[in-house]
Amino acid sequence: MQVKLHDIELSLRGILRGFGLKVGPTTPTRFEGRIRELVAGHPSLEAIAESLLAVRVTLRREFERFEKQLRAVARCDTRARLLTSVPGVGAIVSLTFTAAIDDPARFKSSKQVGAYFGLTPTKYQSGETDIDGRISKIGDAWVRAALYESANIILTKPLKGCTALKSWAMKLARRSGMKKAKVALARKLAVIMHRMLADGASFRHVAAAV
Repeated sequence: MQVKLHDIELSLRGILRGFGLKVGPTTPTRFEGRIRELVAGHPSLEAIAESLLAVRVTLRREFERFEKQLRAVARCDTRARLLTSVPGVGAIVSLTFTAAIDDPARFKSSKQVGAYFGLTPTKYQSGETDIDGRISKIGDAWVRAALYESANIILTKPLKGCTALKSWAMKLARRSGMKKAKVALARKLAVIMHRMLADGASFRHVAAAV
């Protein structure tokens, strides 16, 4: 649903760009007003914009309703509620992760979880050559995307309670680039979150030990 909402906004931007009208940076709440401002006085564009904006309003309303339902489910789920204490982890990420992990005991070590979700680099070894490639991308792509999004939020938003994690990832970003830092942080989050589920421990306690 969120993807479709994004597609509608991109379509509006693309149509207006074709007429030399640039939407520019905006926010979800200001987007509609900006579109109406640009199409004012252009009857054909006004009609197109009106239809697409109506679809956008419906999608936003349904998405918000869906999010509210997910937050309610997460609040009633002990494990998901525990994981939402992790900075950058909301109802969708916590529910996605707990569903994929199922029984934490099936992993002998929390460090195995990163590989299970395809967040560890592939390796090429031949003779004296030992090269780390891109991440394997095996396992559940939805979980991988959710963890990456949480990592992105930690690195790009002012959040409380994750200073050490953010500092660790930013040092890596300066050496290897932001994208690799986000992947590494996503992998670290997977390890921390599994340990939390396995021990029933708080984020602060587990993050300090991992």
